[in-house]
Amino acid sequence: MLSIQSRCWLCRQSLRLYGQGICSYCLRHMPAKPLCCPRCGLPAGDARLPCGRCLQQPPPWQALVFVNDYAAPLRQLIKKFKFQHTPELAPLLARLILLNWQQAHREQYLNRPDIILAVPLQAKRCWRRGYNQSDLLARPLAHWLGCDYRPAALSRVRKTAPQQRLSARARRRNLRGAFRCHEAMAGRHVALLDDVVTTGSTVMEIAKLLQQQGAASIQIWCVCRTL
Repeated sequence: MLSIQSRCWLCRQSLRLYGQGICSYCLRHMPAKPLCCPRCGLPAGDARLPCGRCLQQPPPWQALVFVNDYAAPLRQLIKKFKFQHTPELAPLLARLILLNWQQAHREQYLNRPDIILAVPLQAKRCWRRGYNQSDLLARPLAHWLGCDYRPAALSRVRKTAPQQRLSARARRRNLRGAFRCHEAMAGRHVALLDDVVTTGSTVMEIAKLLQQQGAASIQIWCVCRTL
């Protein structure tokens, strides 16, 4: 999918390369990402080493790559993308993820994934929205990186309450056993894609499932990590 937007989504100035969705000025002046742990993505004293939380209780993935905190201006773009039927924002947001992954790839020597998976959306919610936002992000990323992408590899096997309304403990309980993997993952390097990671309950549940399937490594990619 290519963006048909000819103006920057943030400043509304004309774009020389319309497919980028955001001008170079706005890109340079995005808020700086705070120092965060490369594994869990939460604030830390060093962006190159795992934090104390991850050393004591490591999450079931090796790296979490994200663009920035769930704050302006990304928060407004995410809300427009998800709730105001603006799927044409997908190439811009996917490009921002790509730029951050390329930096992490150079600095942290991350594996290039063999396969990209998108967090599945509940069928009724997907029908109401008209699309799964994570799926729209995954498609251009798989194309740019030359990775395999299987949109049907993951599915939700039972209805769950919206995560936004729940506490961290309730989120974990709400998602227990909610997903199934329908592809062989043994020995594969996997990137699991979501739009926003808040407590990490959703990606935690899926990453554990991929671990059980024998995935060689797991990276979490998202636009925003709530800090």
